[in-house]
Amino acid sequence: MLDSLTRRLSGILGGLRGKARLTEDDVNDMLREVRVALLEADVNFAVAKGFISRVKEKAVGEDIYGSLTADQTIIRIVRDELTEMLGTEAPRFNYNPSPPTVILMCGLQGSGKTTSTAKLAKWLIAQGKKPMLAACDVQRPAAVKQLEVLGEQVDVPVYAKLDGSSPVEIAKEALARCKYLMLDVLIIDTAGRLQVDTDLMKELHQIYDATKPSEAFLVLDSTTGQEAVHVAEAFHKEVQLTGAIFTKLDGDARGGAVLSVRASTGVPVRFIGIGEQIDALDTFYPNRMAERILGMGDVLGLIEKAEQMKNLIDKDEAESLEMKMSMGNMDFNDMLSTFRTMKKMGPIKNLLKMVPGLSAAVPEEALDAINDKDTGRIEAIILSMTPKERSNPDIINGSRRKRIAAGAGTTVEEVNNLLKQFYGSRRGMKQMMQMQKKMSKRGRRR
Repeated sequence: MLDSLTRRLSGILGGLRGKARLTEDDVNDMLREVRVALLEADVNFAVAKGFISRVKEKAVGEDIYGSLTADQTIIRIVRDELTEMLGTEAPRFNYNPSPPTVILMCGLQGSGKTTSTAKLAKWLIAQGKKPMLAACDVQRPAAVKQLEVLGEQVDVPVYAKLDGSSPVEIAKEALARCKYLMLDVLIIDTAGRLQVDTDLMKELHQIYDATKPSEAFLVLDSTTGQEAVHVAEAFHKEVQLTGAIFTKLDGDARGGAVLSVRASTGVPVRFIGIGEQIDALDTFYPNRMAERILGMGDVLGLIEKAEQMKNLIDKDEAESLEMKMSMGNMDFNDMLSTFRTMKKMGPIKNLLKMVPGLSAAVPEEALDAINDKDTGRIEAIILSMTPKERSNPDIINGSRRKRIAAGAGTTVEEVNNLLKQFYGSRRGMKQMMQMQKKMSKRGRRR
């Protein structure tokens, strides 16, 4: 998800290190490269142009405040503008004061709409709600069966009919059934098309008018690039959208449309799909996404994922780990404990990208090659170390590396690579967490 943009921006902004003051030439050179990076990531041209203009206006000639260096100053400005472009704050979920709350799901065929409907139901259950699904995609009979199967997986009732009833009739009956069962939320899965057409919009209008949804979500495939912006504009013109859900952000999508949709249409991104698992749906936080794009990680996101899994992390242990990260004193015991916890929280590669500084410290090909099986080899290497070596990695010399490699059934080269990545990520975490603290202090003084 936006990994290429993250690396490009990290390299571009890093070129300002050591400068005491930002000149107009410095800013122009940097912003020229940033603009290219944004366009290569499929960010809408007009959105990229406006973003560059605002950053330039704020950055030229700005004095270095506090102890922040020039690169940290520009990162703060870019982060603030990215956050503004993405929406500043995550909108609150609009629950109907008189249940059930109706949520209308719409989108093009193949966008992941039906799967996202079930994922949203799973998310609502975690919020203490009792949802129900309505299968109104009668154009594709397989969609009805798919929703029923997914409903069983998340233990949510599905209202479906294949007797020739129209989608509007099914939606009305589902709403009545939802009220009868005294459930909290009705999520309506509507039909998709290969492209936006008159019939699709007419049907959506009728369902919208019949059910009066509190939320109308457009599901967008992030791999479609700037076309996602055009789709959002078309749907928003016809249906009063309250948010967008981006799918397939765990793959090779450049992801620029995520940065463009709100700025182009005013429709906020509400959720992102980050995997095939039924619980792989995350609330979209603009400020966190901005920091992740700049390689600052998402510590709060990691903490929230940990909190979802009871008894995964002891509170004192978490505070101790945060302190070690900020001081750059993490050891292999911490890494081993963290890996074991993270394995229970989802695909390891997605979680590693949330660690501050890791994307910039670890080569792209190395991070992309990581999978859950790789963590087994890493654990074997760490467990092959003595307790003293795990607590004090600095003592691991050549002979110790040979012994560790032999004990783990791997090569000295793999041990060397792990140590290199360990030191790189430790430095990155320390720098990023210190920078976040400085920016936080600056924000409180304003």
